[in-house]
Amino acid sequence: MAESMQTLEGLSTLKTAAPEAPKYEKKIDKQGRSYATGKRKNAVARVWVKPGSGKIIVNTRAIEVFFARPVLRMMIQQPLVAANRQTQFDVVCTVSGGGLSGQAGAVRHGIAKALTYYEPDLRGVLKRGGFLTRDSRVVERKKYGRAKARRSFQFSKR
Repeated sequence: MAESMQTLEGLSTLKTAAPEAPKYEKKIDKQGRSYATGKRKNAVARVWVKPGSGKIIVNTRAIEVFFARPVLRMMIQQPLVAANRQTQFDVVCTVSGGGLSGQAGAVRHGIAKALTYYEPDLRGVLKRGGFLTRDSRVVERKKYGRAKARRSFQFSKR
């Protein structure tokens, strides 16, 4: 059994070392790409990141064609801007399910995850920006006896 301490000065000798932060390794395939899956609402994006000139291809189309709204394009590029890697990586992704907004969120999530697999040192920056967290909000299901998920039918006394 451990010996009991009689004085407070002896407490410093009992202190254990703080656990080290886990070291993350690079995950790269034979073509030099890193792969990640991003999700948002009902959309799922499969994202490949490789060194390049900064092109983003979504479902074999340029990002300007697939996501016409500038807000969605800006949202997708947020992880690259936060990591200061806009012109260093090419991104190829396929996205399915959901609407345009959900698909943009899924691509953003996938890019952030793939960047951390390619460069584990970027994890802190992307985590602080909130790009690695999967937004778990989804549409609530419709209940029976209701018009929608929560809306009731119109009430009439007569």
